[in-house]
Amino acid sequence: MASYNRKTIWNDSLELIKVSVSPAIFSTWFSQTHIVDIKNVDKRVYVQIGCGSSYVRTTLENRYFGLVQDSVAKCLGKDCDLSFIIKQTPNNNNHSLDTPLFSGKEDGEVKLEYFHKARIKPAFTFANFAVSSSNQMAWAASEAVSKNPGTAYNPLFIWGGVGVGKTHLMNAIGHTILDKDAEAKVFFCTGEEFTNDIVEGIRNKTTQVFRNKYRKLNALFVDDIQFIAGKDAVQEEFFHTFNAVTGAGGQVVLTSDRPPSEISKLEERLRSRFEAGLIVDIAQPDFELRCAIVQIKAKQRGIELSMDIVQLIAGNIESARKIEGFLIRLISEGKLRKTTITPDFVQTLLGKGNDKTDFYSKVTPNDLVNAIAKYYSVGKRALLGNSRARPVALPRQVLMYFLRTHLSLPLEEVGRIIGGRDHTTVMHGVEKITKLASSDVQIRQDILGIKNTI
Repeated sequence: MASYNRKTIWNDSLELIKVSVSPAIFSTWFSQTHIVDIKNVDKRVYVQIGCGSSYVRTTLENRYFGLVQDSVAKCLGKDCDLSFIIKQTPNNNNHSLDTPLFSGKEDGEVKLEYFHKARIKPAFTFANFAVSSSNQMAWAASEAVSKNPGTAYNPLFIWGGVGVGKTHLMNAIGHTILDKDAEAKVFFCTGEEFTNDIVEGIRNKTTQVFRNKYRKLNALFVDDIQFIAGKDAVQEEFFHTFNAVTGAGGQVVLTSDRPPSEISKLEERLRSRFEAGLIVDIAQPDFELRCAIVQIKAKQRGIELSMDIVQLIAGNIESARKIEGFLIRLISEGKLRKTTITPDFVQTLLGKGNDKTDFYSKVTPNDLVNAIAKYYSVGKRALLGNSRARPVALPRQVLMYFLRTHLSLPLEEVGRIIGGRDHTTVMHGVEKITKLASSDVQIRQDILGIKNTI
C-alpha cells in the first residue's frame, strides 16, 4: 500500500489553490487547514482535511470542494474523495502523523469511513443543490424525508431525465441521515449493482450474505431502479428487500428515468408499492436554475464569475452535467493560456461545440437548414439568400449559430453553406445569437424548439 507525506501533499495542493483564489480568500479559508490522514480504500484514496472551525469547514465544503478535490488529486496523481472535519492544525506535525484516522468523533461530524461504507458522496448535500420551480417539489420532499426517514414519505420515488439532480438529492438525504447518526445503516447502489449482487449471491450460494447486507438497513437508496424491470429473480428479491426495510421502519428512496406507471415489465406488486409513497418528477433546469448551478459549481472550484458570464454559459448549455464539464474546461483552458475569464473567452469556447452530442453528430447541415426554415416559416431560398429583413436575417443567424456550435463547422464552411458569405459575417452572427441566448427568452425558446424538431 502506498504511503503519503501528508504535509508535502497538502503544501503542494495549497500552492495550486493559491493560483485560483485571491490572497484574501486563501488567507481566510485555507491558512489554518491541514490533512489529518490519507487512506487507501479499494482503488480510491480518501483524504480527511482538518479545519479550524465549523464555519471554515462549511465554507470549504460548499464553495471550494471541487477546487480542493482537483488540487489534491493532481498532487496524488489519482482520483480522491474528501471529508472535512473540525480539527485544529497541530503544533507538532509528528504528533499529527501518529493520530489514527477517525480517532474520536467530532461533534456533528460524519467520518469519511461511514460515507465510504454507505457509498454516499460527501460533495452532494442540500446546501449546494440549486432550487427553482423545476425541482422545488423534489427538493422539499427529499428534505422532509431526510429529517424524518421512514415516516415522511416511504418510499420516495424521484424520476426525471439525465443530469437533473436525482442522484444529488438521493445522496443529500443519506448525507443528512449520517450527519445525525454516523452509525445508521445506510446504503446507496444502482439498480444494476443490486442485480449483480443477486447474481453473484446465487452463483456463489451466498444469498444469505446478500440478504443480511440489504434487508437490515435503516435507509436504502437505489438509483435507476428501472434496470431491474423484466428480471424475475431480481424483482422477487427486491420485493422482499423492500418489505423487510420498510416493515422495520426503514426508508427507501428510488430514482428512475420514468414514473412507475411507464416502466415496462415491472411486476404489478412492485409498481403498487412504488406508487404507495410519494412520486415526484424533476424537469430540465430552466434558465434561472442553470444560472444558479453555474454559480454554485464555479464557487466550488474557487472562481468568481460575473453575472454576464454566468448568463452566457447558462443561456447556451442546457444540462447541469454539461455545465460542470464546461467549467472544468474553462478553468483548464484559462490556466493553460494564462488568461483571465472574459465574455469573449467564454464565447470562444462555446463556439467550439461544447454542447455537441452524439445525436447532433448524426445531423447534416441540410437537416438544420430544413428544420430552421420550417420553424420560422421562411423559404430555404430566402434563408440562404441576400435579404436583410429581420424575419429572414434572424433565422439566418440562428442557422449560423447551429452550424458553428453544434456541428463545429469552420467559419468559412458555414459561410459557404449560407450563400457564400464572408467568415466575419458568420462570426458576427454566431456571437449575436450566443449573446441573445443569455438574455432573450424568445431566442432561448427558439433554440430549444429547433433542437426538439430535429
